[in-house]
Amino acid sequence: MARSKAPNRIVALLLCFAPVLAGSIDQAQSQSVALRTSSSNGGAAVPASRSICLERQRPNSIVRHGSGSLLIDFGRVAFGNLELSASREIEGALTVRFGEKLEDQLVDRNPPGTVRYSEVQAKLTPGAIEIVAPEADRRNTQQGSHNAATGQVVPPAVLTPPEWGVLTPFRWVEIEGDIEAIEIDALTRRVSFPKNWDADAAYFSCSDTTINRVWDLCRYSIKATLFTGIYVDGDRERIPYEADAYLNQISDYYVNGDPTAARQTFEWLVKHPTWPTEWAPHLIFMAYADWMHNGDAEWVRNNYVILKPKALSKRLGSTGLVHSNKKQIDWNDIIDWPPSERDGYVRSEVNTVVNSFHLAAIEKLAVLADVAGAHADAEHYRQRFVEGKEAFLLELFDNEECLFRDGIHVDHTSQHANFFPLAFGLVPMQHRRGVTDWVANRGMRCSVYAAQYLLEGLFENGAGEAAVAMMVAPGGRSWRTMLDADATITWEAWSETVKPNLDWNHAWGAAPANLLPRYVLGVQSGAPGWKHVIIRPNLSGLSYAHGKVPTPHGAILVDWKHDETLRLELRLPEGVTASVMAPTAPGARGVSINDNVVEADLVDGYWILSDELQGGAAYDVQVIAGP
Repeated sequence: MARSKAPNRIVALLLCFAPVLAGSIDQAQSQSVALRTSSSNGGAAVPASRSICLERQRPNSIVRHGSGSLLIDFGRVAFGNLELSASREIEGALTVRFGEKLEDQLVDRNPPGTVRYSEVQAKLTPGAIEIVAPEADRRNTQQGSHNAATGQVVPPAVLTPPEWGVLTPFRWVEIEGDIEAIEIDALTRRVSFPKNWDADAAYFSCSDTTINRVWDLCRYSIKATLFTGIYVDGDRERIPYEADAYLNQISDYYVNGDPTAARQTFEWLVKHPTWPTEWAPHLIFMAYADWMHNGDAEWVRNNYVILKPKALSKRLGSTGLVHSNKKQIDWNDIIDWPPSERDGYVRSEVNTVVNSFHLAAIEKLAVLADVAGAHADAEHYRQRFVEGKEAFLLELFDNEECLFRDGIHVDHTSQHANFFPLAFGLVPMQHRRGVTDWVANRGMRCSVYAAQYLLEGLFENGAGEAAVAMMVAPGGRSWRTMLDADATITWEAWSETVKPNLDWNHAWGAAPANLLPRYVLGVQSGAPGWKHVIIRPNLSGLSYAHGKVPTPHGAILVDWKHDETLRLELRLPEGVTASVMAPTAPGARGVSINDNVVEADLVDGYWILSDELQGGAAYDVQVIAGP
């Protein structure tokens, strides 16, 4: 017997940081959480208290098993706990199982990696609403420790308000015991979501239905994993890392547009930096992304000094390249994670990936220095970039193979040594086509984290069709794998084979949330605060795409169709201008806007409109077929 509910129907009652309205939380558990909260960050506020609310959700379905148990499906994984009540005295305790994964129509009690499963004995008092949740987990509530094996300080986990009770990620609930006494109509899940989340802020759809499912998976992943108010690395640790945070940030901008979580995460990471070499430059990437999204010069000025040490400049050698000592080679230079995803990369004293991040960071730091009024610094960074890139190409680019080697005196060429320079614009112009083809032909030889940069490099260099194909390729190394497993939040890795302790709730694997609107729709910020936008659709083997991109000025709407030629319908908000680049078609002879022929130059397969478009209007851009 099943009782079906409307999918994802949310009861319109927000708890919004108030104490629990009714019922109880296990007192020992509550006191334990509160004690850890008081010791966190010298008593600093818990980030979720500023930007997160609890929402109540009804189940999608409730199935009664013949064995005398209930299987409850909430449709998607979310971080929360359960509200239960009883209509009469219950005989004994209920066994309540929470899980992210189903196995044989029951909650999987032995899931792979650190996919979440927990079991609780619940005693209900008739007439009272009880909050049912697992006990707090030491591994994701610890407040700073020391890793004896590596010598690294482990940053504190991010806590949630103690009055909420323990939150765990789950989709499925299984209840055994005297289930006839449970008030089914009162059974709800309390979930932690951003209070400023706008369900209508963004959308994306194209001619490939699997790609549409990937975008939806990735968008929801950003929302669901914001349960702490800042970007954490998943449920295993609940610790922010700079690389994770940057990838979350740029996707968050494209699917919701609210800068709150990015700002709160940046503040946290300034206080609690992490250990990998390439993660430090990501803090500069975060600041640059903030500048381009918000255009807030005061914020840049207030944070500029913090950013200067993050560019790895203290590790520069006499040749102008970043050097690594033995510990950095063996541990800090991360290249990719987990290590099995490095495509055989050979780490060395002077390696290509670390130097790619250094150059990308100082290029952005030069811009931020000018914004902060540190013009001498800006000139120094611009000169450093020119000199560093020259040394980078001289020492690390193999002119015979026309590819980057992993490092100086290293006779190995990995995909990573080439797609990072490709994404950062460091490959010589005359070799970009060759490097792009080589990278594309090797497929997905990297992690879900590095896939952000692999796919960026392909999109940026005319290989959008290959990039989109990689997102859904069969074989276990694409987002298709997650969809086939009925995942509702992206994973930490492609599978437990490459990362045995993987999480199933890790938004650093949500890169398509930003890649598809940035490149397939073709919408990017072209000036700080989105005052100017670049519209450059990448057809990517698709016949149509349409979507909505949030900006501080309002939404940008794009709808393009491609058959013999391209038709691009575009709506711009007030306060922006746009440069438009329309993909050409065989024999095309020009471009019209709203049926009027306009001036445009054909460059590298795109018609570049001579005049900028003004905001507050709609435009119908058509590539004119020949002859």
